[in-house]
Amino acid sequence: MKLLHPKLIDLSLGRVERLLAKLGNPHKALPPVIHVAGTNGKGSVTAYLKAMLTAAGLRVHVYTSPHLVRFHERIELAGPDGVTRPISEEGLVDVLSRVQAVNSGDDITQFEITTAAALVAFAEHPADIVLLEVGLGGRLDATNVVERPALTILTPISLDHADKLGSTIEAIATEKAGILKRGVPCVVAQQNEAVRDVILSEAARVGARPVLLGEHFDAYEQRGRLIVQQADRLLDLPLPALVGRHQIINAGTAVAAALELEGFTINEQAIEQGLVTARWPARMQRIDSGPLPSLLKPGSELWLDGGHNPAAGLYIAQSLADLEERSPKPLYLVVGMLGLKDAPGFLVSFRGLARHVIGVPIPGSHEAPFSPEALAEAARSVSLSAEGGTCVEAALKRIDALDPGPKRILITGSLYLAGHVLALQEGVEPQAN
Repeated sequence: MKLLHPKLIDLSLGRVERLLAKLGNPHKALPPVIHVAGTNGKGSVTAYLKAMLTAAGLRVHVYTSPHLVRFHERIELAGPDGVTRPISEEGLVDVLSRVQAVNSGDDITQFEITTAAALVAFAEHPADIVLLEVGLGGRLDATNVVERPALTILTPISLDHADKLGSTIEAIATEKAGILKRGVPCVVAQQNEAVRDVILSEAARVGARPVLLGEHFDAYEQRGRLIVQQADRLLDLPLPALVGRHQIINAGTAVAAALELEGFTINEQAIEQGLVTARWPARMQRIDSGPLPSLLKPGSELWLDGGHNPAAGLYIAQSLADLEERSPKPLYLVVGMLGLKDAPGFLVSFRGLARHVIGVPIPGSHEAPFSPEALAEAARSVSLSAEGGTCVEAALKRIDALDPGPKRILITGSLYLAGHVLALQEGVEPQAN
């Protein structure tokens, strides 16, 4: 795709609104929309909702970013059989070509073109509901052209993308809360007090109705079950399929959203089925077979998570600590990160947990990544043993040489690195973000 704007990311609504007007305003011809923003957990909440809504017999379109291996992953369309699948190659080429032709060389970013194409595809294919994930921020994100969604969701908000969203948690929360709309309920996941205050202030300003975890609903694990409790209802549900303590909050947020959705009946059976069938690659994903696990001695575990900010580092470390408690194994990290990320802040949560860290490059990343040695230095700065490596495969071989016994290895630090890993597993070249 030819990039016609000098920046990959340039938060603004004007360009995409002008393009959508030329396209006949497809965003005004969509099925009901659930708009999802936040720092961590957007993808997981969207995955749970997709599975729940599909289990309820609804046809669901989904827009997410970035993709991991294939660009088509960003635009998922509900088929006539009710199954949601990535847009076909023919469909993607067709809709992108039409949108670019209408744009006619005007200033535009890749994300804006892609968002416009997704909205056209969603308007042209029958569905009952659209799950629309924010790309970055919220207020000025290209997805925020939907004037009256059926529901909005704010997943946990923390410091990330400070160069684009603001250097304080309050500034970032203000940008994320920009998706709130008058008269539209907003399901709000667990937040710190400063973020919660910003959300409540913005909700009062625009006339949105907040549905807060900890006030209007609760979600917690009890005796190996997920309990979601409202003022007048308690659901005793299976634990979510996705691994990690933080998934209790993500799953509970999705359940609350499903129950809050007006005009649809999402029964408890559909909610249960959605929880146990949801899939979201590169979020504490265990890789059991294929080229990379074959590099390790029998008995070792290989895990993949695309987390890349301090809050994600904490969630991942908690998940690994839980695994360690149930099944002790020495932990090693293979880490690649984009250069604007807070590498020490991400890695510090693994102190006392990880035995050794190997920094690796991220092939084909659109932003400059940390060099492997810079990552190793960041790890050492938070008292982790570390070294630089040349690639993921070499790092795995190095770890196997360091420790001949069964071990647990996590590849982490970037969704772009995660996409590279999944592409290695499939034996294909990942498509550039």
